[in-house]
Amino acid sequence: MERIHNFNPGPAALPLEVLRQAQRQLIDYRHGGMSIMEMSHRSSDVERLFEETGQLLLKLLGLDASYTVLTMGGGASMQFAMLPLNAKESGKAGGYVVSGSFSEKAYQEARFVGDATVLASSKNANWRTLPAVDDLPLDPAMAYVHMTTNNTIEGSQFRHFPDTGAVPLIGDMTSDMLSRVIDYRRFAMCYASAQKNLGPAGVTVAVVRKDLLDVFAKVRQLPSILRYSTYAQHKSMYNTPPVHAVYMMKLVLEWTERQGGIAAIEQENRRKAELIYGVIDQSDGFYDGLIAKSDRSMMNMTWRMADEAMEKRFVLESEANGFDGLAGHRSVGGIRASAYNAVPYTACKALAEFMLDFRQRNG
Repeated sequence: MERIHNFNPGPAALPLEVLRQAQRQLIDYRHGGMSIMEMSHRSSDVERLFEETGQLLLKLLGLDASYTVLTMGGGASMQFAMLPLNAKESGKAGGYVVSGSFSEKAYQEARFVGDATVLASSKNANWRTLPAVDDLPLDPAMAYVHMTTNNTIEGSQFRHFPDTGAVPLIGDMTSDMLSRVIDYRRFAMCYASAQKNLGPAGVTVAVVRKDLLDVFAKVRQLPSILRYSTYAQHKSMYNTPPVHAVYMMKLVLEWTERQGGIAAIEQENRRKAELIYGVIDQSDGFYDGLIAKSDRSMMNMTWRMADEAMEKRFVLESEANGFDGLAGHRSVGGIRASAYNAVPYTACKALAEFMLDFRQRNG
């Protein structure tokens, strides 16, 4: 079977090597006579799977035992509500850096739950730039500062992060966790739904510093299933977890380690992004990049063309030539190429060549 060039934004490409490994183990996991999907989550094999997955993720992120990994369902969207719910007991407001559609969604959820304030926003610039975060109007009494490190829809990515002092910094890293070297110790908590660089859709990870977990544990008026402390106490097995998705995530983490870890992955991601942005920047406006060059994402590259008819033709022709997932998000339109870790350089090279050819025929 000839595989297509998958530029979908999520669920997204998985490493072919991982898919083949999962295929081999689908029916018989560790010679147990059954699939991992059939095993009890109370079994020793599954308990070991969860423990090893969490430890490997911490190792890749450069974090020590002062952090813990929680796995759950609900996606990042559930985190938008869980975070303020767990912080609500303190009576303090959450501060939000609003830089795109999903960070705005997180802020709106926090407003619904309790008190939240916008510390910086680039909405008035139509999200084409990132807001400055060097001098945020921080109140030391804030419960936390929340930011989305990479904006999947718009195609922007923070290069540096604010110094929030004693106020915990929280990162929604759904679309760039594991994609580049970051000092993850600057974050008291970071979370990501897995359908980008971590694995398949269905599992979400929250990497939480244990002292922040102690603060969250004080919440009283909240159902157990919505408490971070519940997931920590029960090792992410308070209810039946997404076992197969966690298994797939472990395979992806092992693949990431085999590539040389995050530093090597970042080098390859830069090469891929440079290919696409190079075509955009040398197209004399035929491809109009949406984001200021200093704020561009390596994960999600976005651009517009002369009109919607041209963009539709580009997408249709791309699909006929073995590409998938290049239509921009329905809320903004345009074109978007999501080149996550598992998207090979050869796919980006093929896309760059297709873009050059399309421009020659239509420019």
